[in-house]
Amino acid sequence: MRTAGPTRPARRARALLLVLALALVPALAGCGGHGSAGDAHAAAKPSASAAAADDRVIPLTPAPTPQLPATVHSADGRQTTVTSADRIVPLTGGLSEIVFTLGLGSHVVARDITATFDQAKNLPVITRAHDVSAEGVLSLHPTVVLADTSTGPAEAVQQIRDAGIPLIVFDAAVRMTDIDTRISAVAAALGVPDAGARLRQRTDERIAAVQRTVPAATGRKLRVAFLYLRGTASVYLLGGAGSGADSLIEAAGAEDAGKASGLNKDFTPITSEALVKAAPDVILVMTKGLESVGGLDGLEKVPGVAQTPAGLDRRVVAIDDGVLLNFGPRTDQVLRQLVDGIHRTAQG
Repeated sequence: MRTAGPTRPARRARALLLVLALALVPALAGCGGHGSAGDAHAAAKPSASAAAADDRVIPLTPAPTPQLPATVHSADGRQTTVTSADRIVPLTGGLSEIVFTLGLGSHVVARDITATFDQAKNLPVITRAHDVSAEGVLSLHPTVVLADTSTGPAEAVQQIRDAGIPLIVFDAAVRMTDIDTRISAVAAALGVPDAGARLRQRTDERIAAVQRTVPAATGRKLRVAFLYLRGTASVYLLGGAGSGADSLIEAAGAEDAGKASGLNKDFTPITSEALVKAAPDVILVMTKGLESVGGLDGLEKVPGVAQTPAGLDRRVVAIDDGVLLNFGPRTDQVLRQLVDGIHRTAQG
């Protein structure tokens, strides 16, 4: 069993362990500030109705009819032919989100533990400690399995293929620019390319609408540090270039603090020196990560946090684990929460 460290969505980048409970809960605590950056933050408390709405994907209507067979290129170098989309098993939460949003949710027969939105939550889980159970997948008699380069272990993937099940591996999504490519690839594999084009257009329009709300920069950009935290496993990491969060932070009109401080790899163990050098105005975390260290009070005890501008004023944005780094049809919701959390004028 793997310990609760960085695994998904991109194992190639030692990326993040995504767990449970979709609620897009932005929590920006505290007021006041440091200079021009200090008065750009506010406490943000989502209503119960907003949280409930965010717990669902919004499928395209009418639902498309797959036109199969379709032969597609898998990211691991194989050509795979899909002849039926009657029983789909997506092996990541991000892939599940795309399949459901394409309108094919009724064809999905299982879920990965990171698929936490309402329409998927009652499906059987076919992962164990975030590893795929080949036996669990095969017991559901899938007609197609969707994986990405973060899916493992490799033995389970091979076992599914050896059973004759078409399995397609997609490149992991770690940037805003990956969203359209990923939607198109999944739609093509399932024989619904036209639905893929519709979903790309809808997603692009929604993201563009959020980006139009980003305040124009009047001075230096605010610095945001993404901290990956798993207190129960003593995992404390600072995001840098390629973490995935850097792309979101930049799309929200801010600067990734780790990247700006010279961190040229995705994640680095947190030290007081590294955080002080990064000097974030705002700290971005996952909701479960924040919970794992004991909330805002516990976060202040993480080395270096209390010495940063963000830590001094407790300026923290928390977004749900199950959606933050999916880079898919709901990224506009993530971006909106991030923009609001970073830029909203402070209220006492």
